[in-house]
Amino acid sequence: MSTDLPPPPTILCVDDEANILSSLRRLFRPAGYRVLVAESGAAGLEMLEAEQGAVDLVISDMRMPAMDGAHFLAEVRQRWPGILRILLTGYADIESTIAAINEGQIYRYISKPWNDGEVLLTVREALERQALLHEKARLEALTARQNEELKILNAGLEEKVRERTEELRLAHERLKRSFFTSIQVFANLIELRGGSMAGHSRRVADLARKIAAGLGLDGRQCNDVFLAGLLHDIGKIGLPDALLAKPPAKMSGEELGVWRKHPAKGEQALMALEELRGAAHLIRSHHERFDGQGYPDGLAGMAIPQGARILALANEYDGHLQGTLTGKRLNEDDAKQAIVQGRGKRYDPAVVDAFLSIVGAPPEPPADEIAVTPADLKPGMFLARDLISPEGVLLLATDYMLDDKLIRQIRDYERSEGGRLILYVRNRRA
Repeated sequence: MSTDLPPPPTILCVDDEANILSSLRRLFRPAGYRVLVAESGAAGLEMLEAEQGAVDLVISDMRMPAMDGAHFLAEVRQRWPGILRILLTGYADIESTIAAINEGQIYRYISKPWNDGEVLLTVREALERQALLHEKARLEALTARQNEELKILNAGLEEKVRERTEELRLAHERLKRSFFTSIQVFANLIELRGGSMAGHSRRVADLARKIAAGLGLDGRQCNDVFLAGLLHDIGKIGLPDALLAKPPAKMSGEELGVWRKHPAKGEQALMALEELRGAAHLIRSHHERFDGQGYPDGLAGMAIPQGARILALANEYDGHLQGTLTGKRLNEDDAKQAIVQGRGKRYDPAVVDAFLSIVGAPPEPPADEIAVTPADLKPGMFLARDLISPEGVLLLATDYMLDDKLIRQIRDYERSEGGRLILYVRNRRA
């Protein structure tokens, strides 16, 4: 540890009387000050020049030949403003003292004859004040320098933070793209495994996301619906080829038992991935029915997750269009009509309404067609359109003539379904 002490304060005493200079030297040296003396103002200026700023305080007599104290201290103030200035003056020099105060801006003046204790106290207070001012200036300069360095450092840090943030954003975007690309690859593999038409999962996902947005779901929920749409058939990967090739409407009871396990298997396959847990939950329930007749858990109404209710409709609408439900493709109008037929039974009415707002409602029947309920059916009527169950099964073909027995069977079917059935008929063969 360094033991270096700061140098003692330096005082310059200027007077043309040698005895006064001797008295001042004797007074200040015991106090630990470094004392310099000069016998004239000019000599004092030369000494200050030689000391190069080492002098802390100047004490000057007022009455000196050639250059009086007022002029001397004014010159000191102009050339070395940081040096403290004290004037020794007699009572008769009041006007000169005022001039010294105005021109030299002295710190204090001391009257002759002086009191040693008062002089020492005045000098000590002046030097302490000077030290405080110097320390204040030093600290201010240090603070300004540190602030400037901090500003430069902050600017550099901000730039580094911006660069790092941009790097992270780009990395996140790449990771996000890779994630969705991987999901799409899985979806394509599922479709190849199942033998279904290419693009089914993507179409289901896109339609489901639009319906979800139309119902006001937030961004995370819409994302889960979209991912579930892409991967909703992942549980079919382990099913036999022969079963995958059959539409559900043509499966035996035993085959349906195996088939209906795929939603739960799909959930199990994805639950280990944290980012896909929400989607996995929807995949489990995407074959539930609004009336509680679905699988695997027999959920009904609002107990079915909203995303799964959306996914159920989107999946079956595309299945009607592609013929994967019954083996027979439906055109868009008939597929929409099949969805409308399932409103409140297979599908959540709110989801059906949101779906129709996107794809448009099925057209009104032509003038020669009449939309009727089973209660309005009469023998001799001809079907104007195929009668298809909500599951997509063809019950009766177009132009089939109804008789009492068929009408009773249709009414019984409606009661067993627990919903409203709509048929399109005409009075005579077209």
